[in-house]
Amino acid sequence: MQAEGDPVAFDIDRYTATSVSVHWDDLDLDDFRRHPLPERSLRTLRYMADVEYHTVCYTRDLLTTPSHREPDVSAFMTMWNREEFWHGEALAAVLAMHGVAVDYDVLKANRLKLGWKDRLDPIKQSVLGSLVGADFVAVHMSWGAANEWSAITAYQRMAELEEHPVLAELLRRIAKQEARHVAFYTSQARDRLTASTKAQKATRFALSRFWAPVGSSINSVDDVRHVMTHLMSGPQGRRAARKVDDSISGMPGLGGLTIVQDALDRLGVPA
Repeated sequence: MQAEGDPVAFDIDRYTATSVSVHWDDLDLDDFRRHPLPERSLRTLRYMADVEYHTVCYTRDLLTTPSHREPDVSAFMTMWNREEFWHGEALAAVLAMHGVAVDYDVLKANRLKLGWKDRLDPIKQSVLGSLVGADFVAVHMSWGAANEWSAITAYQRMAELEEHPVLAELLRRIAKQEARHVAFYTSQARDRLTASTKAQKATRFALSRFWAPVGSSINSVDDVRHVMTHLMSGPQGRRAARKVDDSISGMPGLGGLTIVQDALDRLGVPA
């Protein structure tokens, strides 16, 4: 199954040349004063903003792995980091209209010690010893694809559930940029998984054993459960989760993986 934002090839030069901030200054944010979002939605948006702002920590540690030796990967990660930061800024602007302050500098100071090094510690301990070069990059790219597919789905679900025109437009713009991130990750992952059975086995092991919803390593279990229940519960939410799993399992060597649905079950999210 080919997911949205998953073309056959990815033009990194075009991507770096066209990377821009997500725009929201033309949106009527004052409408949130007239029609404020409910507390449940604000809690989910705060979680999303936190995750987007946290990307700098992931980037720092990933640049110490074999991924940094790949020119296309390094170029992408530079632009990806900027775009994710801007997503955090946009979501923080919405939260600010509700009196919810999100301070990037505070988040960065509190969590710089975390990031992919922390998030991937179990993978490094169990898998990295058997991986060399491109095989590790295959895990990184597949993990990134799973996260970005999940992010797009989360933004789309939030827009559907809230039905707030200003919020929906902002989330649509963010999801459009996330689709380009998916395109890069999946293009890289497919090529590397196709080229190496060893990479397929390592990636399958890593995703099936250690993957968790984006933000799990930097938020409480209660917060993760809230967000997953808000966005992925019930028939429509589970349908969206299955779509993400179908995209992941469609990559070489990953058939049958249901990591998103498995995570929802572990969290006790109702179907």
